[in-house]
Amino acid sequence: MTTKAVTGACVLAQFSRSYATQGGMKHYKVLVAGGGTGGLAVGARARRSLGAGQVAVVEPSKEHFYQPLWTLVGAGMKRPEQSMALMKDLVPSGLDLFEQGVREFDPDKNNITLTNGEKISYDYLVVALGIQLDLNKVEGLVDALKEDKTVCTNYHRDHVKKTFPAIQSFKGGNAIFTFPNTPIKCAGAPQKIMYLAEDYWKRHGVKDRSNIMYQTALSVIFGVPKYAASLMKVVERKNIVLNLRRSLTSVDHMKKTATFDLLDKKGEKETINYDFLHVGPPQCAPDVLRNSATPLVDVDGFLDVNLSNCQHIKYPNIFGIGDCTNIPTSKTAAAVAPQTKIVMTGISEMMAGKPLSSKYNGYTSCPLITDYNHCILAEFGFNGSILETFPVEQGKERQTMFYLKKYIMPQIYWNMMTKGVWNGPATYRYIMHLGMCC
Repeated sequence: MTTKAVTGACVLAQFSRSYATQGGMKHYKVLVAGGGTGGLAVGARARRSLGAGQVAVVEPSKEHFYQPLWTLVGAGMKRPEQSMALMKDLVPSGLDLFEQGVREFDPDKNNITLTNGEKISYDYLVVALGIQLDLNKVEGLVDALKEDKTVCTNYHRDHVKKTFPAIQSFKGGNAIFTFPNTPIKCAGAPQKIMYLAEDYWKRHGVKDRSNIMYQTALSVIFGVPKYAASLMKVVERKNIVLNLRRSLTSVDHMKKTATFDLLDKKGEKETINYDFLHVGPPQCAPDVLRNSATPLVDVDGFLDVNLSNCQHIKYPNIFGIGDCTNIPTSKTAAAVAPQTKIVMTGISEMMAGKPLSSKYNGYTSCPLITDYNHCILAEFGFNGSILETFPVEQGKERQTMFYLKKYIMPQIYWNMMTKGVWNGPATYRYIMHLGMCC
């Protein structure tokens, strides 16, 4: 069913039913599956719009992490605890929180089943389940992360704590950084920590004894040509070996070797000895979506939505936000900001019997940190279109953009993003007008 086919009369008839007493299950106007960045933002915004008791968030984790900070944690610039807050402290009064996971979706009956067996019904469902790590996809990686102090990843709440000690203890040899042959959140993160590690090793006299390699499954260093050109200059300046179309398949921490598929040479592999290994781990859609028996997802298990308005292609009262969707833009917190407004505008319009009007342009942002003082602020949309905010050349490494990443973005996240009051680049422009960035 397309958006245009959903008329006002149809909307009101389909979604004005009450499920409050149906089988004793609880019912909400808006039910949000997932309490990550997107889930909190939509939940808080819906709570303000609809009032207390009308909105609920389903999230089993008691802790919430600002994961973009983990690059700085891995580089020793921030403490792990600075990236964490308790879920109960982030959920506003009047927004119900179910500390459970989702076991099953039943979109034809407008309800979900929680992991404890409880069912909850809804008028509108927002799926915000994020993306999950698939560490077992790389043979030996789980054991290597547990047993080898030189193997780390900034993508995991526990293993990110290993990264800076591993950088500090590295005394030379092969330092390998990988990018997976799967979807990935924050596609710039695997190379950000590489640039920071190179800067640290240069400052501490280790660089001359180091062979730094970036092993990426991609055919380019970055998907947007403008920023790829800038990053190639960084790679050349730092004397980093860039190996394209390599996919990590196994790690032997006893032999300290990493093995890669050569993606352009079918069946061929290469094995490299490592003295330091940072892994950008394979990732996939959440299990509950991938294993769904209902037509909610695409062939890869991601929620199948209209890229322009985040509405499900079959079920018009279901919306998706963030990393769990198949919207063709980078999976970042920055992408969630405009999506939050689009999702809530869409739900409000459906409640009023109006056609959906919002159009998402694919906006996302990636602050590409290149050393302990500089950053390239990449801002782009669908098909690599440039959607920059500031009246400066953003393809250039700048201290101001580094300060934005290190000091201002965390404040925006905790004080605006999780509260659903940040819609994206407009906030940057506001800060710029205050003279905080130039």
